[in-house]
Amino acid sequence: MKTIKYILLLLFISIGIVSCSEDNFNANDPIDETPLEFRQELNVSYGNDSHQVFDIYLPANRTLATKVMILVHGGGWTSGDKEDMALLKDLIRQDLPNIAIVNINYRLANENNPPYPMQINDITSIVNMLKINQNDYIISNDIGFLGTSAGAHLSMLWSYAFDDNSDVKMIASIVGPTNFTDSAYLENENPVLQEVIDTFGIDTSITFLEEISPYHQATATSAPTILFYGGQDPLIPISQGVDMESKLSSLGVTHQFTLYPNAGHGWVGVELLDTWTKLKAFTETHLE
Repeated sequence: MKTIKYILLLLFISIGIVSCSEDNFNANDPIDETPLEFRQELNVSYGNDSHQVFDIYLPANRTLATKVMILVHGGGWTSGDKEDMALLKDLIRQDLPNIAIVNINYRLANENNPPYPMQINDITSIVNMLKINQNDYIISNDIGFLGTSAGAHLSMLWSYAFDDNSDVKMIASIVGPTNFTDSAYLENENPVLQEVIDTFGIDTSITFLEEISPYHQATATSAPTILFYGGQDPLIPISQGVDMESKLSSLGVTHQFTLYPNAGHGWVGVELLDTWTKLKAFTETHLE
């Protein structure tokens, strides 16, 4: 959806007013006598498709205890690129310098390639590749997810339903869809909302919609989750966030929920600063 991509671009442009620094790292002691330097690798391939690449940013002085944040871009499952998360990546490097960052691309859906399970499989491939290269990268198996819109949906779904080894320590969802069985979707008369459902049009059965819904996949052992939603979002009904918060509460899952009543599918100014303040603190508690 071009609308999602455009609004999220505005969100991240406003994030970019915060300056970035590449050299204020304060990580743990290195694993040997020689301090490790900052290292980055761009467009690391994890599959045969041109979209199956990621960028990895490894902090100086990292150890095998260094946690990893995986960034998952939005774009309605059919568009978007890891570059959409570039400014957010820079902000994490500045304010959370002990964390390694993996900014991912994944195969985009089209009429011949539905998003599920294709994009979930891509995330699995990335997580497995990080483990295989753990001793090269000098990182731990502990990961967090930060996703926007469709990327937030994928982050929650993978973490709740496919994290077989309990590697995920936190999930951050910014305007992520959570429940495709929500009447706000199934009974809608809004063509923009219907486009979201149509993306998964290969199977509209309730069983399938529950399978792809983080709301229905969350359990009492799900990772701590922080949620942000806009009260005037034309793409993500308020119920998606409110109901997810209620579900996590009923399960006893550690979580935070913020609804900005006057915000849409993204926000700026005071609300944006509030988002980063809460997200930074949540990450410091659960991932650093």
